[in-house]
Amino acid sequence: MDKDFLKIAKSMKEKLVDVRRDLHMYPELGYEEKRTSRKIKEFLKSWNIEYRETAGTGICAIIRGNGNKTIGIRADMDALPLQDRKNCSYHSQVKGRMHACGHDAHTTILLGAAKILNDVKDELKGNVKLFFEPAEETTGGAKIMIKEGILEDPKVDRVIGLHVEENIEVGDIGLKFGVVNAASNPFTIKIKGLGAHGARPNMGIDPVVIASHVVLALQEIVSRELPPVDPAVLTVGSIHGGTAQNIIPDEATLSGIIRTMKSEHRSYVKKRLIEVTKGIVNSMRGNCEINIEESYPCLYNDDEAAGDILKAARQIVGDGHVKILQNPSMGVESFAYFSMERPSAFYYLGCGNREKGIIHPAHGNLFDIDEDCLPIGVAVQCRAAYDFLK
Repeated sequence: MDKDFLKIAKSMKEKLVDVRRDLHMYPELGYEEKRTSRKIKEFLKSWNIEYRETAGTGICAIIRGNGNKTIGIRADMDALPLQDRKNCSYHSQVKGRMHACGHDAHTTILLGAAKILNDVKDELKGNVKLFFEPAEETTGGAKIMIKEGILEDPKVDRVIGLHVEENIEVGDIGLKFGVVNAASNPFTIKIKGLGAHGARPNMGIDPVVIASHVVLALQEIVSRELPPVDPAVLTVGSIHGGTAQNIIPDEATLSGIIRTMKSEHRSYVKKRLIEVTKGIVNSMRGNCEINIEESYPCLYNDDEAAGDILKAARQIVGDGHVKILQNPSMGVESFAYFSMERPSAFYYLGCGNREKGIIHPAHGNLFDIDEDCLPIGVAVQCRAAYDFLK
């Protein structure tokens, strides 16, 4: 008889809620997730699931079944530097730290899936690897975990992951085929001029004026040089220069981020940012230093892997509760590193509930989830892993 993973997961709901609220009360930032990591290890040990540490505070565990195929399931662990302002019994007990993006729920769901899949490991036609990733909100522990070999020995054939989504009602699931999240490239531009008295600008080279021209010109790379049907964003998020109203400073600094959906656009915008900036700065008698960072790549859902998630989700919540998403997100997601290495699928688990007032956005200090989503997330992960190995 086939497994009723949703029934099993619902029977665990009280425990899932307890785990999630415990993690929510004691949030930790990237690479500081020592308590979170310790709690995860305690559960894994109690279930006799073997594991190893990776990427500092990260964990790679494995449930060994009877076969050669291996699927990886990933959850992120870190919180955000934000003050929790919810009025509830489980609000954050750590000042200036908050699980405002649902990683406490992701970790809880993966633990729930681990418990169930371990209980049926004799039926698994292969292995399940469990990836508890640190620092998703900053540099992305996935990159380090992959470098340290978590996708090998045994080789992982597919990776799946989820993210709670407050804009999708609890009980529903969202899935996007193709590109799911943008790639990102943070950048910093330091423009050097020549300081002078504000009353005698002709005696100096004003880096603030130069920076203003650069900000405007950079916007035209996206609006006039990329196809309008392809999403891309170039944001200058900060501009700093000067100390007083009547002083022309020596330098000004711009910082921002590029977000693109295609690798060729990513390369093009980086190249043009350098060309445009240097052209303007040089023409206005200044000098500049430009630093463009290589951050998260695009997250791409493999068609076959996403199709299998679609089947699993429909089995758990029903056809009418699975939403095929049309538009990608311009936000970034470190699961993208897995999708660059193996066929992968990433989907969204509805956690919003207007009737309960659970409507506040992620990365905000009132963010919360409807905990009815926890057993649904567990069941979909189990169904997808079980069926892939079968």
